[in-house]
Amino acid sequence: MRMRIFLAQLIKALALLSITPIVLAAQSQTPPPDRLNIQIVGHSDLGGAGKGGEGLAIKEQDGKRYLFLAHESGPKCFSVIDVTNPSKPTVLKQELVEAEFIRCNSLAISGNTLIVARQSENIGQPHGGIKIYDVSSPTAPTLINYTDLTGPHSRGTHYLTISQDRYAFLSTGAKDFDPKNPKDDQFLMIIDFKDPKNPVEVGRWWFPGTRVGDAAPSPARVKPFDSGYRLHTALIDPIKPNRVYAGWIDGGVVELDISDITQPKLVSQLSWQSANQGFLHTALPILERGLLIASQESTKENCEDWPMRIAVLDVTNELNPYLLSYLPPPVNKDALCKIGGRFGAHNINQNNMPSVSRVLKNTVVTAQFAGGLRIYSIKDPISPKEIAYFTPKVLGNKGGSIQINDLIVGKDGLIYANDRFTGGLFILKYTGKVPLD
Repeated sequence: MRMRIFLAQLIKALALLSITPIVLAAQSQTPPPDRLNIQIVGHSDLGGAGKGGEGLAIKEQDGKRYLFLAHESGPKCFSVIDVTNPSKPTVLKQELVEAEFIRCNSLAISGNTLIVARQSENIGQPHGGIKIYDVSSPTAPTLINYTDLTGPHSRGTHYLTISQDRYAFLSTGAKDFDPKNPKDDQFLMIIDFKDPKNPVEVGRWWFPGTRVGDAAPSPARVKPFDSGYRLHTALIDPIKPNRVYAGWIDGGVVELDISDITQPKLVSQLSWQSANQGFLHTALPILERGLLIASQESTKENCEDWPMRIAVLDVTNELNPYLLSYLPPPVNKDALCKIGGRFGAHNINQNNMPSVSRVLKNTVVTAQFAGGLRIYSIKDPISPKEIAYFTPKVLGNKGGSIQINDLIVGKDGLIYANDRFTGGLFILKYTGKVPLD
């Protein structure tokens, strides 16, 4: 009898010990365990190349699943990875950059067409623009077109997305674009690639007052970090295909009417400039719920540019978007700020490949550099809740800080996330009780 009582008391004590560290972490703000509701399924060091960019796309063919991954900088441009068995991702092909000053950074796929961005380090350098590949054989991408977007004031193309299987929305410079301020060098260019061997520019839009010759005055600069009035990401919700939602860096969230795709028109703009905050990176529309997720980008180390956050906006009235809430920071934000590298908002799952990836309406999956991968429920958009995170050490990175740069949530619910430096590709499974929907 005494032995049974002793064993019961021992089991109870051990149970209390197992939860004590988590309780203390919440109270003292000491770092919690490096993951919550996340399981590692597979990992690849990308053949030792590392430098995961912000371009991930999935292609399924003949019973296999291929991941195309853009590299943030050279020597690799992009990798093709067989992720059919997610526990053993295998690098099949890696394309090299054309020169040490070229970065590919972004890519997108439509059917058998792969488009990859090229941006040079400095204006006027060669090889900038986009290259189009035939990937009907995913393991052997075949170059079919190079669109040269270099120029005396251009670094080429930084980022791109695809809509309606024929239009590419580029953040780019061009030979004929002369910005008043060199930081405003990339605008929206719309390319029709219905014939991928002969893509055609069909429309463009730039922030009023940023181009030489504009009647509008130059916009006021954001201080202390002037990052420019240039496009980063342009997205379209299939519910409203005649609207573009753009992260215009220091110009904030920009909504454009593309009913006439040759003449985009401004619908509305919401910026953080009054608080001297810029670098609006991604504006993700979830129009079924009248919401938009607006992600900034942290570009400075050790939280020098904090706060860089992810906001939930109400866009029910497109002429008057307004802020509902911010996704909450980690409880150990201060520790993550000091660990090394960048910390704060960056990329989010974009819902723009519905045939092979999840379209999320109640959940936001985010890449936050030293904040790792973090997942939030926005079922109540006024009070978002963090439901998962993943922040392991990466010994090859500065301070051992993971630097999660981009991600995509596959149709199977697996999360493919890459590290900006040496961490490679992580394939993760969300294990929480709140649905990933």
